[in-house]
Amino acid sequence: MKVEALKYRTVFNSGGHAALEVGIMSDKRWYFSQIPSGQSAGEREAKVFSVPEVQSVWKKINLQAEGRKFKNLAEFDDFILRLDGTERKTVLGGNVLLGLSLAFARALADGKRMELWEILREEFFGKVRGVEYPVIYANLIEGGVHAQNNLDIQEYLVLAQTGPNPIATVGELIAFYETLGEYLANKAKLRPLPIGSESGYNLIWRNNEEPITALAKIIKATNLPFRIGLDVAASEFYEDGAYRFEGRKKTTLNLRNIYAKYFKKYPGLISLEDPFGENNRDGFREIMKNSEGRLVVGDDLTTTNPKEIERCAREKLISGVIIKANQIGTLSETCLAIETAHRNGLKCIISHRGQETEDVFLMHIARAANAYGVKIGAPGRERILKYNELLRLYP
Repeated sequence: MKVEALKYRTVFNSGGHAALEVGIMSDKRWYFSQIPSGQSAGEREAKVFSVPEVQSVWKKINLQAEGRKFKNLAEFDDFILRLDGTERKTVLGGNVLLGLSLAFARALADGKRMELWEILREEFFGKVRGVEYPVIYANLIEGGVHAQNNLDIQEYLVLAQTGPNPIATVGELIAFYETLGEYLANKAKLRPLPIGSESGYNLIWRNNEEPITALAKIIKATNLPFRIGLDVAASEFYEDGAYRFEGRKKTTLNLRNIYAKYFKKYPGLISLEDPFGENNRDGFREIMKNSEGRLVVGDDLTTTNPKEIERCAREKLISGVIIKANQIGTLSETCLAIETAHRNGLKCIISHRGQETEDVFLMHIARAANAYGVKIGAPGRERILKYNELLRLYP
């Protein structure tokens, strides 16, 4: 496929957040991608370039890429990765590289009359067959850097298995979201309810446990087969050698005891993401030993990096891993990260970011790889487009 021209611009999502849009022309047609950015980011993530920074490197990309032909996505990604030449994409920017990679993949898929997920499966997941319906991770109550409230824990998630009837499951999840909203509005005597960056409810609470109680209560009342997950994002409240949790300093052991209490009290709590800081490997190792079959998920710990995923699996630090394409930089690297996780027996959850765009590419990555889960926020605003794409791709 020949790259005939390239361009970029700034776009804004429904929450007013700016994002990068990249376009590639091939066979006289333009193909675009929009790249989100994270509010909670690991220190090993690929560098994100602002639009003025993109302007400073775009000429170099144009001069090198325009007019070249590439036989597949791996070859194109290898080309732009060599143009950058750094592990954290500090020369061209991880969001720029992902934008180019994704736009090229869309052009390639269209040229072969294929869906984006089909081209990814063909090139990177040749052994994957059929369809496995993913678990939806829906962030319904927000805290941490996603909200303006007193919660240290960043996300309180409802987990819904989509198969074998995704339409019914998504309908139940939307109804649950509305029921939860009505319950919280009555409880807080507040209308309309404030909403966080991922469309989850953003309220003041007595403590970090109370939202778990609320979710468990509504699950029981509605008799739906939903489970609960937490994205603690503990790196965000780690400072000066301790965890600042509910206004007090906590050690790793203190925090582990808190999670143990949650596990005992809420049997439906089955997934725990980033329970400790991204460099606290001993904390992850210990909680894995005491997780009793629950999923311990790495995000800031692993940052979609195949080497880190391999190491964490080998050291038995996690049983699941978050996959965010813009953490690493290209679709090829993202797919390698997923392949590495699967080879090591880890469950992959393909995730959105805090400052999301209307692009639905993460659903195609999930479909291509038969991922265990998709993390797409609450069913509201630009996240609705992800839900709609899920229903289209998982018949």
